[in-house]
Amino acid sequence: MALDNPALSRNPALNGTANRTLSADELNRIYSQPSATPNRPGIDQPQQTSPQAPQIAGSDDPMTYEDTLAKTAGLFIILVATAVVGWTFPDVAFPAAIVGLGLGLWASFKRKPSVPLYIAYAAVQGLFIGGISYVFESMWDGIVTQAVLATLSVFAVVLLLFRSGKVRTSPKMTKIFIIAASGYLVFSLLNFALSMFQVPGFDTMFGARDITIAGIPLGVVIGILAILMASYSLVMDFEFVKNGVEARAPRVYGWTAAFGLMVTIIWLYVEFLRLIAIMRGNN
Repeated sequence: MALDNPALSRNPALNGTANRTLSADELNRIYSQPSATPNRPGIDQPQQTSPQAPQIAGSDDPMTYEDTLAKTAGLFIILVATAVVGWTFPDVAFPAAIVGLGLGLWASFKRKPSVPLYIAYAAVQGLFIGGISYVFESMWDGIVTQAVLATLSVFAVVLLLFRSGKVRTSPKMTKIFIIAASGYLVFSLLNFALSMFQVPGFDTMFGARDITIAGIPLGVVIGILAILMASYSLVMDFEFVKNGVEARAPRVYGWTAAFGLMVTIIWLYVEFLRLIAIMRGNN
């Protein structure tokens, strides 16, 4: 889950706060404008009341959409390859989930891109995804295909809406997202622990998610909300890529953007897997 990934949001080149470099024509227009009197600080020119956005020099080897897409595809090739191993040996899913969580948090809070860390995360998450996919498929035939199609559908719709300019993030919505996603992470970890230790009331496969309210499993409501959060996270990821390319951020940050996309897509897939299982189990 992205959780407003600090590795992306703290970087001015990726969060859209970097000042854009003016073109030669724009500079000529500015300097060719006549001035009747000398500029007087504080009178003719307003004084600065807030700090300037960080100046980020365009890189000679900048991010591009094509390169970021290639890096994202590379990480997913690694994930799929290890997912085959996880499918074959599903017992690795639980330890891989723990290790993956640790690697994900470590990678998210690193200030500089770490390609080996991103590759390790993809490999470990592949073991986790492969293992849980095997378990779910053995219990609900065809569920993996359904979850994959649902994930790809949401990804495609969000991407098309983003490219059309119809969906964008906002500071207010991002704050709400961070609070909601953080609370959801805490709930998920606590629910998993209570379910694993068979605490009464949580001693089912999905713990509190199996509780029904007016005949509707709580997991369905929570799952839909989680998918909406993951969809908003995708919009954030797309904006990070767009800002990085436009600011001519160094090419290495394409790995960071690829990592953010992978985290969100994995989150989306797991949520669909669980939501479909709860709905099919309820039927």
